[in-house]
Amino acid sequence: MSELVFVGIGLYDEKDLSLRAVEEIKSADKVFAELYTSLLPAFNVKRLETLVGKKVVVVSRKILEDDEGRQILQETKGGKVVFLVPGDPLIATTHVDLRIRAEKMGVKTRIVHGASIISAVIGLTGLQNYKFGRSVTVPFLENSVVADTSYRVVMENRQRGLHTLCFLDLKAEEKRHMTVKEGLRILLEVEEREKKEVVTSKTLAVGVARAGAPNFCIKADYVKDLLQHNFGDPPHALVFPGKLHFMEAEALVSLAGAPRKILEMT
Repeated sequence: MSELVFVGIGLYDEKDLSLRAVEEIKSADKVFAELYTSLLPAFNVKRLETLVGKKVVVVSRKILEDDEGRQILQETKGGKVVFLVPGDPLIATTHVDLRIRAEKMGVKTRIVHGASIISAVIGLTGLQNYKFGRSVTVPFLENSVVADTSYRVVMENRQRGLHTLCFLDLKAEEKRHMTVKEGLRILLEVEEREKKEVVTSKTLAVGVARAGAPNFCIKADYVKDLLQHNFGDPPHALVFPGKLHFMEAEALVSLAGAPRKILEMT
């Protein structure tokens, strides 16, 4: 029977795989993995192969997006294929597209979920999950294109009193991973032009680095101070809080070192 199983790796290394995930990989006829949609700080393909006793084929963005995942789909003919994805496997729209294509071909699909950056950041910050609005990616500035969409999403969420989770761009092939400092500077550049006081030096923000790793880092402060903070190695993410509940403010002070004056914002 043709089958494609999407497996979430988690956030840090191969040990984040669940027992169910390991069982699925061991029983697969073919195992693929993509490592370009997110950075797994300590993931090692060779260690994973030793753990599961299977060869793992790492596929590129080109194979998944330009070639529409044909290499993976072809291997499902009469067999079971496991597709490993950082975090939770269907957060990226590319993977949803692959699942739809498989189902249209008559290939049965299943999902083994993994830890997600979304739930990890919410948990680390202590902010309430139902108070997050639309998330957005802050892109690298290429060809002088400014991140207007990111700025607008933060503004719209704030108008509704909601928090904004900002993913920070990465280009795996070039080994470029946007930092908290870079993301803030890009949004400040938009602020200089728009002048709507969405992201200023006095805006409260939260930087998160290496969520899911033993050496994670989280810091809440005003933008001018976050620009001076050393978050260390990637991956990084940003959160712009909206209207704070008093417990959220307490969490940011206790868990993320926020200035105590934010307690007055509730």
